[in-house]
Amino acid sequence: MGYKTPTRRKAKANLKKINLIPILDAVFIFIFFLLMSTQFVKIFEIGSVVPILSNSPPPKVKKKPLGLTITIKKNALIVSHAKPRQISKRINKNSDGQYNLSALHDYLVGLKKKYRAEELVILEPKVDLKYEVIIHIMDSIRMMNKTDDPLFKKDVDGVDTQIKTLFSKIIFGNLMS
Repeated sequence: MGYKTPTRRKAKANLKKINLIPILDAVFIFIFFLLMSTQFVKIFEIGSVVPILSNSPPPKVKKKPLGLTITIKKNALIVSHAKPRQISKRINKNSDGQYNLSALHDYLVGLKKKYRAEELVILEPKVDLKYEVIIHIMDSIRMMNKTDDPLFKKDVDGVDTQIKTLFSKIIFGNLMS
């Protein structure tokens, strides 16, 4: 009788190794793709002032604030200021159904000429708006155009400095309504 190898030893000899190279290639390509795609993502932030709730009385101010408020209604933008609140300008929508942001901007430039130190505006949307519409309204409130007449104000040292923004501090008046 001859020698017969046990079946356990034979089974071990026939095991095949798994080729991991294609799996590692796929993982490295996936990691490379993720690293390359993060370069194209840009996040923008639009600053907005948050009103502070306090039980203490507000500080005494020498100069009465303008109290500029822009109310966004379904058919118009309503600009009001001063206390008690008075409507100073109603800007209707264009014929194409869009808000007339150039008329709003021109009116705000005229206000900025009178109140050069004022930076605060309250934005009160009374209707549901798309995000893009709110951003366009905010841009027309905040930014000076290159075609606008340059405005100057005196800084702390008494030197004339150019005003680069219209009303840069925007507060949302009725977020919970």
